[in-house]
Amino acid sequence: MRLPWRHFILALLTCAPAVALAQDTRDVERLFRGGDTAQALQRADKAIAERPRDAAMRFLRGVMLSELQRTADAMDAFNRMIEDFPDLPEPYNNLAVLHAGQGQIDRARELLENALRHDPSYFTAHENLGDVFVRLAQRAYERATGSGRAEPLLQRKLRLARELASARP
Repeated sequence: MRLPWRHFILALLTCAPAVALAQDTRDVERLFRGGDTAQALQRADKAIAERPRDAAMRFLRGVMLSELQRTADAMDAFNRMIEDFPDLPEPYNNLAVLHAGQGQIDRARELLENALRHDPSYFTAHENLGDVFVRLAQRAYERATGSGRAEPLLQRKLRLARELASARP
């Protein structure tokens, strides 16, 4: 599953009322990508404290936490974004990816469906929902084979679902 962030941040930056906000977000991103993660998070936290409605900075912070494997913190950041910006599809998508990574496939499906309700053309959420459906199919096929059915067609479906589920971009 994919965690898009660059596209979303750029879209938010073009809507930002002040160029300074956009530059601030770019600077934090540059610090993070340059390996200065502590400074990037510190600057993001300071900016958010000053401007709690800065969706781009809050989203970037969630992405940074995700990439740092601080999953619980990232989930909290995206959940708070969903509360404060319920019409933005990207936090739903990114939270769904984190839930899927923890094996919570049903919750991931719900979140992705919410993302698509807010933006039916959101390509990445469609792709991630497809990945979730593949994992749900795999789970169903595994349960069917676990019940003692070893039919060749069922085995082939299970094998294909496993191949698709393990495919990475």
